[in-house]
Amino acid sequence: MTRTEIEEKVRAFLIDDLEIDEEKINDEATLKDDLGIDSLDFVDIVVIVERNFGFKIKPEEMTDVKTLHQFYDYIESKVNAI
Repeated sequence: MTRTEIEEKVRAFLIDDLEIDEEKINDEATLKDDLGIDSLDFVDIVVIVERNFGFKIKPEEMTDVKTLHQFYDYIESKVNAI
């Protein structure tokens, strides 16, 4: 899966499933402060990522992921490791 495909899928579920305003979504947006993702949203994200990308997010691996760009990097590293 290409980086572009990953970004498109993530954008789609942020907009459709988490109802985040499309204008807020950019690489440097912080997940918590800019996008408003909280712990309940994160539970949804875990399920959505598993469904769309075929791996489970481990919370301890997400501790340094603060921006959307870092989230893309994380998913890309996992998808390419499968």
